[in-house]
Amino acid sequence: MPAIPRQAQTEDSTTFDPDKYFDSWSKEEITPPYDNDFRKFIIKTFGLSIKDDYGYMAQNAEVTLLRCQTYLDVGAQGGLHGWYKDAEGQLRDPPTATDVAAYSDIFRPTTSTTKALTALGSNAKKGTVRADVAKHLQWQYHPPSAESKLVVNKTKNHVNPYFDLWAWTNQNLEWGGPEEGTAKVKISHALLPVIYHHFGCICPSYESLELIRQVAKGRQILDLGSGNGYWTYMLRRMEPASKKEKKLDVVAIDNGMSEWRTVWIGDTIEADGVKWLQQNGGGEEAVLLLVYPTVGNEFTSKMIKAYAGTTIISAGTQNASGFTAFATETIADWMAREMPGWTRVLQIPLPSFAGKDEALFVFQKKADASSTTNGEPS
Repeated sequence: MPAIPRQAQTEDSTTFDPDKYFDSWSKEEITPPYDNDFRKFIIKTFGLSIKDDYGYMAQNAEVTLLRCQTYLDVGAQGGLHGWYKDAEGQLRDPPTATDVAAYSDIFRPTTSTTKALTALGSNAKKGTVRADVAKHLQWQYHPPSAESKLVVNKTKNHVNPYFDLWAWTNQNLEWGGPEEGTAKVKISHALLPVIYHHFGCICPSYESLELIRQVAKGRQILDLGSGNGYWTYMLRRMEPASKKEKKLDVVAIDNGMSEWRTVWIGDTIEADGVKWLQQNGGGEEAVLLLVYPTVGNEFTSKMIKAYAGTTIISAGTQNASGFTAFATETIADWMAREMPGWTRVLQIPLPSFAGKDEALFVFQKKADASSTTNGEPS
């Protein structure tokens, strides 16, 4: 098992620095590859050799940058953009560029999610992919209640390279968002392993990061299964709402079993999650964050049952595709059945890569559940 790097790095690069990367992005010195030369974009922005032949592995598929670029160049040929099918299994007309942009806009820090979701549906033509995406996302949308006082204000100052790159992939891959049939999608694209390796398995939105900040209420956040640390890095960049508040205290913990070409932080604690929780009071005073929790080895259920605190946040699949948490159900379904002492307080969509359907979930231990421990009588 490879040791987790003790400094932020990109393998085979001598120039990568996370803070400088974000600074250059904020100044638009580097941008998504609007010329569609993704290979050049990765090589240039991460400081790699023009002869780079690194093998990017994800979900049992391995690609090089050159092979990935080849797939991009052929476009939709051979069903490579076959994200949407009708009841007979035939490919549907892809969403228009306008419809794709309307989906991406839902997650921008300058828009209201509720209003953007409404606009996605109200401006959709009947029978289109856009109409089905809007229906699906609105059905899955469970924003925080007014009583929670969780309010995300718009901002023009949020920097998130992953989001901008993700929005570019949507246009390139003709992806207008998940709908009911997305749970049955079995294909992916060669872009995915490369993006996973450099930015992580799931893209945070400004709304999701700000909600985590507010839900934490000053408590430490345990990013358990932190991967390459992109979410930890982004959370640490979040600005407090006032001078009285401190920046988020995020502890990244990972067992180091997965390989990442880029690592965004240098202080990941290499440890088994359950053992770490057992040795640290179950994280009783902290918030548990599970970003794209793995399905194998009962990872998700073990972490939840080892946690002794009151707030669980998960970023992962919101359909039964089995990509994260549980093989045949969502984490919300599992929590409702197995952890009756907990309640879901919100579920909001997250930027989902082509063929995926992802969301942020927040669960809170019920105030009257003092006689219940991890869903079982104490």
